[in-house]
Amino acid sequence: MPGVPILQVRNLCKSFPGVQALTDVSMAVQAGTVHALMGENGAGKSTLMKILIGLHAADAGEILFKGRPIRIKSPHDALSRGIAMIHQELLPFRNLSVAENIGMGREPTRWLPGWIDRPALARDATRVLGRLGCALDPNRMMDGLSVAEMQTVEIAKALAYDAELIIMDEPTSAISEREVEALFAVIRDLRQRGVTVIYISHKMDEIFRVADAITVLRDGHPIATRPSSALDAQRLISLMVGRDLAPPAATRGSRGEPALEVRGLTKPGQFRDISFTLRRGEILGLAGLMGAGRTDVVNAIYGLAPATSGEIRIHGRSVRISGPAAAIAAGIALVSEDRKEFGLVLPMSLQHNLTLASLRQRWIDQRQESALADAQIRSFGIRAAGRHQAVMHLSGGNQQKVVLAKAMLTEPDILILDEPTRGIDIGAKTEIYALINRLACAGRAVLLVSSELPELLLLSDRLLVMREGAVSAEFDTRQTTQEEILKFAMPA
Repeated sequence: MPGVPILQVRNLCKSFPGVQALTDVSMAVQAGTVHALMGENGAGKSTLMKILIGLHAADAGEILFKGRPIRIKSPHDALSRGIAMIHQELLPFRNLSVAENIGMGREPTRWLPGWIDRPALARDATRVLGRLGCALDPNRMMDGLSVAEMQTVEIAKALAYDAELIIMDEPTSAISEREVEALFAVIRDLRQRGVTVIYISHKMDEIFRVADAITVLRDGHPIATRPSSALDAQRLISLMVGRDLAPPAATRGSRGEPALEVRGLTKPGQFRDISFTLRRGEILGLAGLMGAGRTDVVNAIYGLAPATSGEIRIHGRSVRISGPAAAIAAGIALVSEDRKEFGLVLPMSLQHNLTLASLRQRWIDQRQESALADAQIRSFGIRAAGRHQAVMHLSGGNQQKVVLAKAMLTEPDILILDEPTRGIDIGAKTEIYALINRLACAGRAVLLVSSELPELLLLSDRLLVMREGAVSAEFDTRQTTQEEILKFAMPA
């Protein structure tokens, strides 16, 4: 490893109203390495990175880049210095094309200044996307992309800047296995060319595959920096959480009567002839690659984008779900894969977000609302300054807990979870696993969509695999493997 760090952080401190996010954080990142940053949600990882790219200003401390003290005033300033970031929370220009997003600020021109060379812009975007093994049309509009496709574009955008230091905050949280492998190949190529990567992920297997060194934060404090070769998963978890984690939930008993039946659900261009039965007390997993149609199906069941044909039956009765209000009335709750787009009203308080889907009357009993909010905050372990804190100021993991807690306040019989642990740390993930299992043990029917096959195999009783908009296989999770599932998920 080179001897001189490309980045040094010394005694960095940062606070927000009611929260001390960072306290005397110091770390050194060697040039041409992959340096992982680990910690639970709320540990301060994203805050530290946002300071490094100029989204936040530190209250105290010093940043040195290539041996010289710097003060980063804005993301554009960071880019001009050679520092780029792939954000955990997507920040696309939704009304522009894929190529325009990737080339933003560096658009090729021709003839006269200000005249964009759009063919060149599209070619540049195609070239960068090709490095990720992605054949996304550069002329597609961003607002028509899935979350996974948007995240792929964000990765391509950072790569296009040819930065000396690239920060990757949960870059694989919503992309397919094929794209993950392509990203890891890009990271290896970047390292060989002397580019430095700071890599944030809650996925242990990823960290040990790509990282040369690991720094752990806990509650805004630096805990340790170690070579990755000096740690194993259990030791790393211990450093992150500082406590023993409960084992996975116990096996559940027999299933009950059908709670949700889907027959021949079809929406041309998205999915076709989807049929399955979900019973009370059962967790039914839904697997598939990006674009297979999983999210489209659950959105149709919940009424966000209803199917054009087919039947939905709730407890044996045929129902027409024209929108989320009808779904809630039928006893269905959805935790969406995109919490910011569909799950939260970010400027509103934690209390109002928690109770928003449960309002039953015009006049609100504020005392009862406060009591319900406090109970959910305790039950779900939401870290916040209080019930009146704006949700936008919570960490990504705590925002996800708010979405789950809000869904459960509607007292659903059927719970649809679309990527419920996306961006969630190992401690919170264990808690959510236990919660999902408790809900099933209590007789709730759970439909679980996840891109993480180990998660599906751990939690689900049965597993449906989708491929190109149709169900390609069904498995008993006790009698299958990841390899067999992937065989039916890959395009024919």
